[in-house]
Amino acid sequence: MIEIENLTVRFGGVTPLDGVTLTFPSGTCGLIGPNGAGKTTFLNVLSGFVATHGGQVKIFGDDLLSMAPHRRARWGLRRTFQTEQAIEALSVYDNVAMVHEHSGLRRASRRQDVLGAIEFAGVRVDPKAQVGTLGARDRRLVEIARAVVGGPRVVLLDEPAAGLTEDETQHVGTMIQRIPEDLGALVILVDHDMSLVSACCQITAVLDFGRLIASGPTAEVLRDPHVMRAYLGTEEQL
Repeated sequence: MIEIENLTVRFGGVTPLDGVTLTFPSGTCGLIGPNGAGKTTFLNVLSGFVATHGGQVKIFGDDLLSMAPHRRARWGLRRTFQTEQAIEALSVYDNVAMVHEHSGLRRASRRQDVLGAIEFAGVRVDPKAQVGTLGARDRRLVEIARAVVGGPRVVLLDEPAAGLTEDETQHVGTMIQRIPEDLGALVILVDHDMSLVSACCQITAVLDFGRLIASGPTAEVLRDPHVMRAYLGTEEQL
């Protein structure tokens, strides 16, 4: 469980997170909102890349904000980014192994853990293949393999299906649903694809201009008039 209370971030005169209070209980939870709503800032706070100006974050009872970024990784917090982080000149295996090494996991289990993560993510190429030779789908899946290697406790996914076709997005969605089921990790999914969010997320929270405007069961949240206005300027169904 992740418990956020009165979380506030300011950049000069801009407040990308303004007193956000919410709880992500378990499973896969969505975080949505228009561009500039504060979603990536929220993930950056959890990852340790952005300092806060108020509030607290408890993650399975631990004080997350007191941990340095590397301690969060060793604790079991993993993340993907909107832009791919894998190094194109390295193999699929080496890119995933790099995360395993930097997360403080047991060296003796590295090969088994890395190959297991690649298989779990459904990467359909030889682990020795260079990432730069892969198609968009497999490159995205390598990012997810990097996030799940070694058994994380929390996985933050920032637009994992960006640039993918509908069929590819469905495949990624199926794999995302398996993370809490098979690995026991809590997942926070940020994406603009409402079909992906609906398929994967039991609970969804909505940010708009840094403020929480809705939170609850995903189907109910997507029907909320405030959410529809935030996205479309009208109460038309999302």
